[in-house]
Amino acid sequence: MLERAKQWARVLKRDVLALWIAARDSRTPWYAKLAAGAVAAYALSPIDLIPDFIPILGYLDDLIIVPLGILLVVKLIPPGLMAEYRAMAAGQAKQASYGGMAAILAIWIGAGAALLWWLWPAGSF
Repeated sequence: MLERAKQWARVLKRDVLALWIAARDSRTPWYAKLAAGAVAAYALSPIDLIPDFIPILGYLDDLIIVPLGILLVVKLIPPGLMAEYRAMAAGQAKQASYGGMAAILAIWIGAGAALLWWLWPAGSF
């Protein structure tokens, strides 16, 4: 069972890199390119939307959200192109997505600012 989990993780890692390649290829349809870029940026980002230190929910994005996003985007990309992207990804090392990190940071800062605005007493300035 442990070996199956390791194999599944390797396939996910390869598919994330394949999506990153697909997002930058001009042959990918624009809607698939947009979705592939979003999923790959999130998966490659060193910052998670739900931090891993939060019990159960912290790993929920890694176990459910990322694989479901990959499945959705793979359905949007023509099979021949996806096979080519997977072959290209098999030979590359993992990359960090600083754009994805910036997007996740912006979401957290926006959520914090909205919460602060909502909780701050009116007329305190």
